[in-house]
Amino acid sequence: MIMEVDAVKILIVEDEKSIADVEKAYMLREGYEADIAADGLEALKMFNEGAYELVILDLMLPGMQGESVCREIRRSSSVPIIMVTAKSGEDDVIAGLDAGADDYIIKPFSPRVLMARIRANIRGSAPFDPENGEIITVGEHLVIDSTRFTVTKNGEYIPLTKNEFMIFSKMASRQDKTWTRDELITYALGYEYDAFERSIDSYIKNIRKKLSDPDHENGYIKTVHGFGYRISE
Repeated sequence: MIMEVDAVKILIVEDEKSIADVEKAYMLREGYEADIAADGLEALKMFNEGAYELVILDLMLPGMQGESVCREIRRSSSVPIIMVTAKSGEDDVIAGLDAGADDYIIKPFSPRVLMARIRANIRGSAPFDPENGEIITVGEHLVIDSTRFTVTKNGEYIPLTKNEFMIFSKMASRQDKTWTRDELITYALGYEYDAFERSIDSYIKNIRKKLSDPDHENGYIKTVHGFGYRISE
């Protein structure tokens, strides 16, 4: 069945042509546009020249590694990035998330599973309900606009990725609540997520780094050891 989508443009970064061709074929069947880059440098060139709304990024690439490509993209864009890896070790997955990836999928995988991950990571595809789209404030200087999907600090835009925004805005909608890791990761991705427990820790680490200031060195998020996270007072 072909989905009705608004021609979302996806960049596939994969050096194995047979895999890239299969991924592209499935994307075209579902109504997406897709281009293929065979290495990291080509990927960055294409990304900078094209208006891509999602990136499928293989971790192991010739020349420039996927983690480095991810970091370079994150310097200028919060576009969703799904990391593809043949490594199932926890440290390898966490390294990709720390580099700024929103999600990951481990080879070998079903193309249908990849399509589900794509739908879950495209902005607006996951359920979003923090207080029905209102403005939320955290502290004196941080403002979350859940209609425009933006976070500003002292009027300055903070470039959170989709999943970082989903996690932080959900926490901010109930600042008196301590959230478990499972609650946050399942909410952000919109489906039951088979992830390492440390996956959410990587998202929190990146949020803290982007939001930190002298008065909130922990990025407005407090760790509740043995349970999860909450907005710090």
